Amino acid sequence: MKKWIYAILFASATATSFATPTLAHAEDAALKAAVAAPTRNKDNVTRDPARHPYETLSFFGIKPNMTVVELVPEGGWYTEILAPYLRTNGTLIGAGDPLTEDQEGFYTRLFKKLLDSNPAVYGKVKMGVFQPSKKKFDFAKDGSIDMVLTFRNVHNWVSKGDEDVRAAFKAVFASLKSGGVFGVVDHRLPAGMRQAPDARGGYVHESYVIRLAEEAGFKLAAKSEVNANPKDLADYHNGVWSLPPSFANGDHNRARYAAIGESDRMTLKFVKP
Repeated sequence: MKKWIYAILFASATATSFATPTLAHAEDAALKAAVAAPTRNKDNVTRDPARHPYETLSFFGIKPNMTVVELVPEGGWYTEILAPYLRTNGTLIGAGDPLTEDQEGFYTRLFKKLLDSNPAVYGKVKMGVFQPSKKKFDFAKDGSIDMVLTFRNVHNWVSKGDEDVRAAFKAVFASLKSGGVFGVVDHRLPAGMRQAPDARGGYVHESYVIRLAEEAGFKLAAKSEVNANPKDLADYHNGVWSLPPSFANGDHNRARYAAIGESDRMTLKFVKP
């Protein structure tokens, strides 16, 4: 009988977890303080109920002494939380399009503007290059990173082609230490719907993302429904951008899209063995 009980306990402890993160992780006062930081953009704060930053980051297992890479942070919605959280004991690297003297791209304009806006908060944030379309990955030494995070970016990599998205996953895998975490959030396409090769609607199958990660060498450690939205049918004229906050269709069916809310999102935690 004891052997049978021990076997069950061992299996429970080692199986992939699908628990709600608020039940599985202890309170993190420093992370709560970062989410509540007065330096955050007020418009960004209004999206917390849809994006669940505290629950999402807790689920990924972030700690204030980690070296963390945020991929393609653009305007820095999550950077506003990660930067103060990691500032004292950790390191934050924002990686996106390369910075050049003659090019002011989207990444450069938005992210650098945020970093320059408040050196007391963002002065220690480092910048790196993560550009799958040109196979340029210069954001960290191999095996040096504790956690890599990407929020609603995988569908963009998919849109550039199969070779690019696979290169992106391989670059992330190479950058992480053994035991390092790759946290992914993206718009989820229902399993019964066909995924466009270029993910033009902004949605991708959860099973496809898991397969990409596993082929790169990752193991799926856990997945969470913290960012799920069962009202999202993923079938709109302008794809996911029909929903808030983009409202790509203008006033057409705006009330309908507002009632649906932000997209249904997968939240996946991968680990490098």
